[in-house]
Amino acid sequence: MAKRTLVNVLGVVYAHVKTSDGGDLYLTRFAEPFQKHFAIENWHEKKWFDEHKIRLQGTSAVYKVPTKEVDGKSLDLVVKNSRVGEDVPLDTHTLKEFCDAEFNSPWEEFALNEELREGSYGPKDLHVDIQHAMAIYVPPEKMQLWQSGRSRSKINRIRARHPGIGLDILKQYKLIYRWIQGKSITEIFQHIDIDGGERKRHLQAMNDQVFRDLNTKGFLVADMKPEHVIISGKEVERIENMGRAQTDGMSERPASRSGRQIGLMYRLIEKGNYSVVDYELLLRTPGYEEQVKRSRRHSYLDDQRDRFKPTPLPGHLSNTEIFGVPYIYGRAESTGGHLWVVGNNARLFDYFLPERWRKTPSLQLSGAKEVFYTITKDNIQLVWKTSLVGEKPLGEDIEYDVKVKRFGINSPFEEFAIAHSLSRQGIPCVYVRAIYTTGTTKIEPSSDFRKYETHQRVLDPEGNPVLQENHNYITIRGYYNGPDKWVAEHESGLFIPVDLSKAPSKGILDESRCLMLLDSVKSKLQDAGYDGSLLRPNDLLVALEDGGKLMKDKADEPQVIICNFDRIWKIPQ
Repeated sequence: MAKRTLVNVLGVVYAHVKTSDGGDLYLTRFAEPFQKHFAIENWHEKKWFDEHKIRLQGTSAVYKVPTKEVDGKSLDLVVKNSRVGEDVPLDTHTLKEFCDAEFNSPWEEFALNEELREGSYGPKDLHVDIQHAMAIYVPPEKMQLWQSGRSRSKINRIRARHPGIGLDILKQYKLIYRWIQGKSITEIFQHIDIDGGERKRHLQAMNDQVFRDLNTKGFLVADMKPEHVIISGKEVERIENMGRAQTDGMSERPASRSGRQIGLMYRLIEKGNYSVVDYELLLRTPGYEEQVKRSRRHSYLDDQRDRFKPTPLPGHLSNTEIFGVPYIYGRAESTGGHLWVVGNNARLFDYFLPERWRKTPSLQLSGAKEVFYTITKDNIQLVWKTSLVGEKPLGEDIEYDVKVKRFGINSPFEEFAIAHSLSRQGIPCVYVRAIYTTGTTKIEPSSDFRKYETHQRVLDPEGNPVLQENHNYITIRGYYNGPDKWVAEHESGLFIPVDLSKAPSKGILDESRCLMLLDSVKSKLQDAGYDGSLLRPNDLLVALEDGGKLMKDKADEPQVIICNFDRIWKIPQ
């Protein structure tokens, strides 16, 4: 098998290798000892797979398949296609409870699987057994949309919610789990001599007990059903033997035999002697989710406060510096994109992976620009914007057009360098956090190529130009609610940012005062060696304390924070 590299996605470490067919394979710690078994020719070769696969019960395409024998050993695997982006076929009752349920991405599914396995939440003496998540295989081919089974309306909804973000919906993701020897409780009941109504009642009761156990450990499965509950092969044999047993040399009545069989099943379930399979709709319970978000937010705030202090660097990430700004650089494996996170703190990288913020509800902050506010899955408030680099937007006046034509719209890396420089000179700016490059290609062709040309020799750690005309770039900044150091020390009473253009209508400042503050910022930029003449009031923020008072600077004037840097230029010397 090809050379491997280690990658970390949402806390799960994978060994990434290119497969012989040009695809990508991500092996977890459970699969690494069997790396040879996962070579494509040993399990997914078409003739072998078609002859040995067994379709498993369920609404998705799930198969049991053995690997070829390698070093005298064969593995039984469960192979399923990820249904991320597809409509969730829930029954009416479940739909009412989990109307917003969406299939996990492969990376989210494996991360939640690992979290449930660790079982850190809830009673330590309660453990829910689950399958070993072995590998994610991404074939090299792309599907047509009709082949993917993914909902065009759902994908369009996600894209409308997140313009410019590349969802590689035509990639197929195959999740590979280790087979658990045994039978589902539904299969076992098929061989117990009771009527249909009683069977349904017992199955529901056992399913409910497993659901309660999962809840106690902080999890739920949106489509939990008896087919997901597995009893081990050894215990299945005991149950089936009871159905054939005789007592004191006399034939036992069927009702007595079935009663003993069902009683044993209840005892096994109550003692936790079962396994749960199928995690594509595995979720944290609201209480546990809130605890995780609170914990991750605290860690995030501490790490942001110390973002320029170096931390140990995992093998899949790199330190780099662009225009004087340090970044942690790595790939966004779920989309094939790239991510630059400001600072030297590698722990911050996962917070900005697209799966943490691309599907969370967002609010558009500007009618004229693609600027959106969201609260991420880690309970972090962010603002993201699609970069206009490479475009030639029409301005509102002649001066606007002339300057944009002369200098061009800044690249994301130039924007971040300007924000970094101004902050160090004491000019308040929002905190720039990360730059995300989409994995999919840009739909609209660029019309201004100057920035791509000037950035041609600015390379990422893989040796490629950081700015490429065929991809979209998303800038991510913090939602300003106070200085990072101050926010990390406060639970509540945070500042509320207000767009300077909206301050008059909110009764915070009159229009003439806003224009004076705008002119003051432009003057400070001029003194710092920057041309900010095209700044508008909606490029600036003021901040309100919890009681509604304006944040003030050292001169007791309203503190004004710059939040847009794509039309601020360094004045040529």
